[in-house]
Amino acid sequence: MKTSLKKTLKTVLPIALGVFLVWYSYYVTSEEDRKQIIYYIKEADLFWVAISILMGVLSHISRAIRWNYLLEPLGYKPKLTNNILIIITAYFANLGIPRSGEILRATALSTYEKVPFEKGFGTIVTERVIDLMMLLVLIVVTFFLQTDIILEFFQNRGFNLNSLFLLLGVGTVGAALIFFLLKKSKHTFVLKIKTFLTGLLQGVLSIFKMKYKWLFIVHTIFIWGLYIAMFWVVKFTVPETIDLSISQLLVAFIFGAFAMTATNGGVGLYPIAVSGALAIFGISSTSGDAFGWILWISQTLMIVVFGAISFLVLPLLNRNNS
Repeated sequence: MKTSLKKTLKTVLPIALGVFLVWYSYYVTSEEDRKQIIYYIKEADLFWVAISILMGVLSHISRAIRWNYLLEPLGYKPKLTNNILIIITAYFANLGIPRSGEILRATALSTYEKVPFEKGFGTIVTERVIDLMMLLVLIVVTFFLQTDIILEFFQNRGFNLNSLFLLLGVGTVGAALIFFLLKKSKHTFVLKIKTFLTGLLQGVLSIFKMKYKWLFIVHTIFIWGLYIAMFWVVKFTVPETIDLSISQLLVAFIFGAFAMTATNGGVGLYPIAVSGALAIFGISSTSGDAFGWILWISQTLMIVVFGAISFLVLPLLNRNNS
């Protein structure tokens, strides 16, 4: 009963939060601003929106190619078409149920390419760890590029520089202490955590042992470069954001990346987070909201359309394999 309730809450709460945030952003926006936002969305240059969508599609194709580099050392090389359709279907599934896409990916790979579920899922976890590392790298780079404006942002909200460094120091010491305790502990639960973390580390390190490790790294950089580029080109759809630099947009990109994990596909929260980040650089809430909504609508529409098509086409192309 508790397990069923927990699963239900995990599914319902992100959706409910997203719906609430959509309502909230509508409620706190004046009628005049709403008209302006809708105007910007209607008048958005579809050329740049199309370029952004195309980059999104290319990132999925690149991710499908990269996936085979992880699977090949295990003795499997799925058809690229299947990989692409499975990945896009998984993103489509994540819009409905958070993190269900990862399970669906491993299941579909097992069904259509005969890759054991646990092996396929292991490669997906490795992918997620690599993506997390790339996001952390971007956070560090962005902080150094926009140090003054980020520190000013925190200071304006009651955090002074000394408090931030103290918090960072306490966090570092705390992490080191937890690591030491985990290393020494023999508790069954702790041993399971250590085994899990060791497996993740081995999965990441296995990249450097694979045959096409440099191609894997190139595709990883290419994928994240496309993520940033599809974000960057949308600036040309809103007059007030055209002059923003890449380092300024990186701040909004990171805010948006965190928003995507909080609700299903960032529904409701993504435009708010992006607009809040752009406000740091003097962009009005109207233009910031329009920018966020244009980006979110275009990418979500891409996932819905191509995801639904992939969901229908995948079993048809593999009628003899399922």
